[in-house]
Amino acid sequence: QVQLVESGGGLVQAGDSLRVSCVVSGRTSSRYAMGWFRQAPGKEREFVASISRGGGSTSYADSVKGRFTISRDIAKNTAYLQMNDLKPEDTAVYYCAATGSSGIITTGSRYEYWGQGTQVTVSS
Repeated sequence: QVQLVESGGGLVQAGDSLRVSCVVSGRTSSRYAMGWFRQAPGKEREFVASISRGGGSTSYADSVKGRFTISRDIAKNTAYLQMNDLKPEDTAVYYCAATGSSGIITTGSRYEYWGQGTQVTVSS
């Protein structure tokens, strides 16, 4: 059984930085491509970023490109999302997800495993 646990969310001001983490347990994380998604109140879940199994390829939503960076530490079975220059519109619950599919996966329905989410709130 694969479990994902996010941490690192919180309340910050616009322009601040924050890093959220996702620890994978149950299987080695190198078997999975990882992704970050977010859902704001009253909105649908949206793709934020994804990273391939080996970490060599990444993809970002246009809204976060240049501000967010996805990475992974295979030895620690952990994926990260570094968020810089945060804006109020980044406020959401952030979820990490894992898929056994290869390559870069940006569609949520292709991810088999999900974390419980961590709240990120950006005040203006």
